[in-house]
Amino acid sequence: MAGIYLHIPFCASFCTYCGFYSEVCPRQVSHTRYIEALGRESAMRRGFLEGRGAVKTLYFGGGTPSLLSADEFRAIRAILDSVFDLGAVEEFTVEVNPEDVVTCGDLLPALKQVGVNRISMGVQSFCERHLKWMNRRHDVSTAVGAFNKLRQAGFDNISIDLIFGFAALEDGEWSDTLQKAVELSPEHISAYQMSLEAESTLAELAAEGKYSEPDDETCARQYALLQDVLQKAGYGQYEISNFCRPGRHSRHNSAYWNRTAYLGLGPAAHSFNGTDLRQWNPASLEEYCSALEAGNLPEGGQERLTPDEIYNEQIMLGLRTARGASKDLINQPGILQDTGDAYRIPRDKFFICDSIIEDYLR
Repeated sequence: MAGIYLHIPFCASFCTYCGFYSEVCPRQVSHTRYIEALGRESAMRRGFLEGRGAVKTLYFGGGTPSLLSADEFRAIRAILDSVFDLGAVEEFTVEVNPEDVVTCGDLLPALKQVGVNRISMGVQSFCERHLKWMNRRHDVSTAVGAFNKLRQAGFDNISIDLIFGFAALEDGEWSDTLQKAVELSPEHISAYQMSLEAESTLAELAAEGKYSEPDDETCARQYALLQDVLQKAGYGQYEISNFCRPGRHSRHNSAYWNRTAYLGLGPAAHSFNGTDLRQWNPASLEEYCSALEAGNLPEGGQERLTPDEIYNEQIMLGLRTARGASKDLINQPGILQDTGDAYRIPRDKFFICDSIIEDYLR
């Protein structure tokens, strides 16, 4: 199987913690120019996935894909259909902001029309003061309303994102957020520890001495609470940051951890040929569009992986998952658990996975 990722580089505003590439741009000009460039890039990269199996997953991330209009979603799907064979797609995910779900009346019908069958919604917290500090566009009631509206529209595979491990978060507030998430009963929950991402407002605040990260003990305690609450609610942990109902794992993201081939389209998007080549587009809408308008592919960079780098990726990505890394790769399992054909990090050691993984790298 193979996957296609589209990076939608538009945001209405920037979240405090976010380091992903996006821009606040005038819609009439930038969206049209981006979609035209996307059509050119798709045609020029048509052969990247040849011989890599049928395309089984599509993923629109960002940025904020839900800022696109219904017509723009339809135009992008038409472009992809004209270039790629998408007849075998099983999972089509789009990231959405709760505010857009509630306010854009034609968004959800358009998503249904173009074949979206999985929604990933950035909630982050069910605490009002945290949402304001994060500079999120929605409040708690909007998040709940958006989730209910997605259900009413017929979406039966919804993932929500949550964030823990930041200075303002108290254990009781984190517990409340988890309980409210469980009450909504999404099929999938992703929970990430906040980190200082380059180019983010939070990194700037930290550099100015206006923000300090919580200690490891606090973050570990919140992570353990996350695991316990979701396990009791029937969610299985299949990767360090990801939990799901049975059979509802993210097929697209799982392909990343399996080192499956994928094509990334759009500014800042990354691609992988499934063996030894990684390449990426420049994190600049202007560079991206200008290159394609001149008849050239945008050049961000690429790397050919050495055998040791391939081995390290297999170890690192495998040990991030509950499935684990193949026994063929590991001679001395140490604290790792034997699952039959693989070794995995014990559930209660997932929080310190990075230090464990280092012991197995070349």
